[in-house]
Amino acid sequence: MNLNEIRDNSGATKNRKRVGRGIGSGTGKTAGRGVKGQKSRSGVSLLGFEGGQMPLFRRLPKRGFTNIFRKANAEINLGRLQNAIDSGLFDAKTTVNLESLKAAGVLKGAFDGLRVLGQGELKAKVNIEANGASKAAIAAVEKAGGKITLAVVKEPVRKLPAKNKPAKA
Repeated sequence: MNLNEIRDNSGATKNRKRVGRGIGSGTGKTAGRGVKGQKSRSGVSLLGFEGGQMPLFRRLPKRGFTNIFRKANAEINLGRLQNAIDSGLFDAKTTVNLESLKAAGVLKGAFDGLRVLGQGELKAKVNIEANGASKAAIAAVEKAGGKITLAVVKEPVRKLPAKNKPAKA
């Protein structure tokens, strides 16, 4: 077999239907859209329209919300951290935190913090600074001789308006 003999299987590709190219083509004039009406126009959107009946997406109740104060933590398993150390991306002597993992190319993207999870095996002695860690991860790091320091994030205290407070004279 030569490169110039390679062909697709018969029926594997299908020619594009050329519409609006004359009456003899069978798809000329109205291009297979029928005549007049909303569906024959461009830009039509009938998704969810049920003939005037209340559409299903409006009949069903809405649930949940998006928390705008949610913190997006990067999650890293101990096995992935060990792979990064073994492959030379990361030095075990340096402190492991979000910035150092991004600089090494282990993590990509914008995150608010780092959470360490315990899947995989960690052999290297590492010091980790994170916003959170699972119990299994803490136990595995300490077993390997390392230490996890959890950063305590202080939330701003929101003052509620005092009720029935006398006005200043």
